Amino acid sequence: MRKSTLEEIAAAAGVSKMTVSRALRGAADVSKETREKVLQEAERLSYVGNRLALSLSSQRTNLVAVVVPSMSNIVFPEMLEGISAGLQGSGMQAVFGISDYDMAKEREIIRDMLSWRPAAIVVTGLDQPAETVRMLQHADIPVIQLMDLDGTPVDFNVGLSHGKAGQEMAAALLSAGRRRFGYIGSALDRDLRAGKRKAGFEKVLRESGLSFAHERIDSAYSSIAHGKQLTLSLLAATRDLDCIYYSSDDMATGGAFACLELGVSCPREILIAGFNGLEVARALPVRIATSISPRRQMGEAAAALLLSASRGDGNLPSEKIIAFHPVITGVD
Repeated sequence: MRKSTLEEIAAAAGVSKMTVSRALRGAADVSKETREKVLQEAERLSYVGNRLALSLSSQRTNLVAVVVPSMSNIVFPEMLEGISAGLQGSGMQAVFGISDYDMAKEREIIRDMLSWRPAAIVVTGLDQPAETVRMLQHADIPVIQLMDLDGTPVDFNVGLSHGKAGQEMAAALLSAGRRRFGYIGSALDRDLRAGKRKAGFEKVLRESGLSFAHERIDSAYSSIAHGKQLTLSLLAATRDLDCIYYSSDDMATGGAFACLELGVSCPREILIAGFNGLEVARALPVRIATSISPRRQMGEAAAALLLSASRGDGNLPSEKIIAFHPVITGVD
């Protein structure tokens, strides 16, 4: 069966082909009534537009490129949900690539995505190497760096300070009377935001004359099973701890399961503390402390920012940095 055409939609809607084209692109000078009529006829005729042809004429597609380090951690799917929700009804479509916390892979994904002439690009973090930064600086589209504020953005920035998040968690745990701290983390050479949280935490400990008494850090990816394994290893070496800080909530959840297996009371004997505020941690039979990060809201804010920045009317958003703040829970 042949495809329907713009001419057929125009005839059915009683408008010109040019008006149909502009209505389907969401042009501001097309009235709401006309746009709805055109969209209704396009739906009835099962019309599918040619975005490639549009991109050849405008040098831009309707795509929003999004690069995340992982999809195995629920943090990033929730962020993508926020971006998708924020773009709904805009005519733009998010496409994503996964870097696996590999800077070289991230650079190639960004290079490939930019070759498709997206309307905007969203990347995770502020720690890209110089070559990637230069590529983003010359992209000539809105660039939004998401989830981190500790650094210098290329263009727009939406996120939270991970260094400050670590400091605030340490201060809260010290106020709760904890003094003998352990640390468990994974892949800190790649998960740089987790590394910033650890550094912030350590800064506050030093100011109180303390430090991490014991640590377990390796290069494996963050997971509940891995958190449990490292916690069992740590507690086999020492029980002289009253708090363990983890690089993330999934690792901390594994730590809670390890304590349950060993008969260690949480939080009376050892307080488990993580980051992100994941739902799975709230379902545990023991309480853990965490910093709740607003992933979906950050995604929605990034979508609103890029829509405003990519309208092409020369009016850029007045605020290029949007800061969020995590909420600490589970600390007595």
